[in-house]
Amino acid sequence: MSKFVYLFNEGNSEMKELLGGKGANLAEMTNIGLPVPFGFTISTQACNDYYEAGKKISAVVEAQILAALQQLEENTGKKLGDTANPLLVSVRSGSVFSMPGMMDTVLNLGMNDEAVKGVADLTGNARFAYDSYRRFIQMFSNVVLGIDSFYFEQFLEEVREQKGYSADPEMTAEDWQEVIAGYKQIVKKHTKNDFPQEPKEQLFLAIDAVFDSWNNQRAIVYRRLNKIPDHLGTAVNIQSMVFGNMGDDSGTGVAFTRDPSTGENILYGEYLINAQGEDVVAGIRTPQPIHVLEKDMPVVYKQFTATCELLEKHYKDMMDIEFTVERGKLYMLQCRVGKRTAQAAIRIAVEMVNEEIIDRKTALLRVDPDQLNQLLHRRIDDNHNQTQIAKGLPASPGAATGFVVFDADEAEQLGNDGKKVILVRSETTPDDIHGIVAAQAVVTSRGGMTSHAAVVARGMGKACICGCESIKIDTNAKEFTVGDTVVKYGDVITIDGSTGQVFLGEIPMIDPELSDEFKQLLDWADEARFLGVRANADTPEDASKALEFGADGIGLCRTEHMFMDPKRLPIVQEMILAETDEQRQVALDKLLPMQQGDFEGIFEAMKGHPVNVRLLDPPMHEFLPDKEELLVEVTKLQITAPDSEELKEKEKLLKKVNQLAEMNPMLGYRGCRLGMLNPEIYEMQARAICNAAVVLTEKGIPVKPEIMIPLVGHVNELKRMRELVVETAEKVKEEAGIGFEYQVGTMIEIPRAALTADKIAEEADFFSFGTNDLTQTTFGYSRDDAEGKFLQTYIEEKVLPENPFAVLDRDGVGKLVETGVKLGRQVKPNLKTGICGEHGGEKSSIEFCYEAGLNYVSCSPYRVPLARLAAAQATIRHQLAEEKETVTSK
Repeated sequence: MSKFVYLFNEGNSEMKELLGGKGANLAEMTNIGLPVPFGFTISTQACNDYYEAGKKISAVVEAQILAALQQLEENTGKKLGDTANPLLVSVRSGSVFSMPGMMDTVLNLGMNDEAVKGVADLTGNARFAYDSYRRFIQMFSNVVLGIDSFYFEQFLEEVREQKGYSADPEMTAEDWQEVIAGYKQIVKKHTKNDFPQEPKEQLFLAIDAVFDSWNNQRAIVYRRLNKIPDHLGTAVNIQSMVFGNMGDDSGTGVAFTRDPSTGENILYGEYLINAQGEDVVAGIRTPQPIHVLEKDMPVVYKQFTATCELLEKHYKDMMDIEFTVERGKLYMLQCRVGKRTAQAAIRIAVEMVNEEIIDRKTALLRVDPDQLNQLLHRRIDDNHNQTQIAKGLPASPGAATGFVVFDADEAEQLGNDGKKVILVRSETTPDDIHGIVAAQAVVTSRGGMTSHAAVVARGMGKACICGCESIKIDTNAKEFTVGDTVVKYGDVITIDGSTGQVFLGEIPMIDPELSDEFKQLLDWADEARFLGVRANADTPEDASKALEFGADGIGLCRTEHMFMDPKRLPIVQEMILAETDEQRQVALDKLLPMQQGDFEGIFEAMKGHPVNVRLLDPPMHEFLPDKEELLVEVTKLQITAPDSEELKEKEKLLKKVNQLAEMNPMLGYRGCRLGMLNPEIYEMQARAICNAAVVLTEKGIPVKPEIMIPLVGHVNELKRMRELVVETAEKVKEEAGIGFEYQVGTMIEIPRAALTADKIAEEADFFSFGTNDLTQTTFGYSRDDAEGKFLQTYIEEKVLPENPFAVLDRDGVGKLVETGVKLGRQVKPNLKTGICGEHGGEKSSIEFCYEAGLNYVSCSPYRVPLARLAAAQATIRHQLAEEKETVTSK
């Protein structure tokens, strides 16, 4: 018979897929002798079976749960439902990958009208007992019975106001009994039933609710954002309760073994005296820094810091720890590898190498390449003169400017419309995740550095300020006030998540500076990686930035971007509108020195690194005015100035626009087809490149131009265009009396090119796979139409596993790439190959490129550090897999 339920002492940290991260770590802490309250874990397999059975716990699983419960009762000497010595338990989710706050938890389960009296008598603390009972009713009613917490909070607030209290600790046992009676009335009103009193019924209802929460909306959104598979399921952890709300010798807290924002090697966290754990993470009360515990309970603090050191050494990573102190005794409730900012991840990885805790390969694998974008964004210019209006806790670093919104739904809607918004809330809950995703930053008036908002924002790399208590939020009026200052919905604010400051209006930002640890990590990455990393750059400024970020060269220089310059556009239009070859050549002669200057600047900026220049690719109509707008202008002029020269020019332009209009421009007159019918355009570009190479060579600056012919589908297209480029280059060499090296290759973005790559390779010095267009032509999707109309639905409904324009489609597009590389190298074994689509900056696609044997990837300058790290990780992972296979085979 399959085993579905494991006592904590039956598991270990290697069993994450079965026990979930929380269960595996509870088992590990138990095994190394830490003070973990007794408990057991219902496996992820039981969750999957629950869904397969139509959301029903099987008889086998139920029997194993009851057997584990009996063992728990024996271990604790308490019994669930006993009136004299009742066992109370927590019921918590625990997925394989950490999903903080996304699924459901129930605390104090086992409480009922009789058990609460037993707890009161046993502890001699009636106030504590009834406080725990009201917490259980509220949490159970919300999580299991589906009643919004608002009704309970509203009722509690009314009772506090009636009694003149300002905070919960002022409530007496009698006050809590009054609240409990009111809570039961709320349950009766919303469910038409009494609050369930039988503890085993409570237990199984709670287990069902935790399983169900695997597919709640916020969990689904979180999994999609973090690419966590849906099939994993969640475990359920049943653990005997310990109480931090039993008086001033009790408390609860969350701590990290290092600062999760900066990575500094200091104990970082916070705790609340006389409170339960949910009070800390829910942001209901603003907690105290962890070091205050040393003053309040010095013995406990000493034991806690020693435990933190032990856990960090054991796991060899920065740990996130939840703990409770019950009447002076420390209990460890959870540990997991802590979420951290990119800045912290890098510093921790590098410092742990220096401390000889981990090796360099491990350090490189520790940092998620996607996080690096956080460090490459701008920060607030220190020279600004705006006045700070509020300050809170610096929960997640970075700066952001946006319109103030107070509702997560509005934040999502405006964010999807392209607006930059900052979500301002009293506190966030897991249900707000969609708004946090869409917002530039989050500000909360309550909560601490380990509240939900802080943890989620840090994980996403978003700026966040928590516990900004001077902000008074009025959600009905859609405004917040700070003293006499009123900030309304739609007003612009700027926040600095690194300092906790809030400013009115927009503040200038400045470019980031890379830390020494960041540079060190990337140096290690360069030593480890085999795959080259280039940048897509069209200007000297972009080229310089790419080199600054460690690019090995330029993998794509798009010449059409140079043509789009407003000063050049009239000349480009003159070239397009030319009615004779002579007229077109006049325009090209004007463009030639402009193009040459562009290439001189880029070549000089790249200091001898290779520069891959793609000749003109888009259809000509893209350089002309919009047809509909032009038609409106012509119609107006026909009425207001029928004999004017302006009308004649506009009509001539409209005629050309109509001539160039295509049913499907992507598959029409563009790329090498343009060069085939108008070779003078490509000849001008080739001459500009070669002239620039001559100028730089004369200056003693090495150049390595790679001239790329786009959209080739047949070898004869490349053959003709190669002949044109070579003939032009040789003329330039002869005229200048100076030699330089260059290569001619092609961009493979048509399936036929990949499938006939052996023939195309005969005319190519290199292949660069344009995976943006190759994805469009392989799927038959127009990218703009697909992403705007049906692609998101495909992803949500699992028709496609990923957006193929964001993550390379290995099964289709990937096979074409592999085929192209294989066939090309059958003809030329040393054929240089790379990709230059947006996939070149995405970590999974980069790993595929390594596996396919490409020489390099190319991406935007700001994604070069990401690509360097991802390339190193691909190399290391495959080396480790090979080493493991070698050991296994022996």
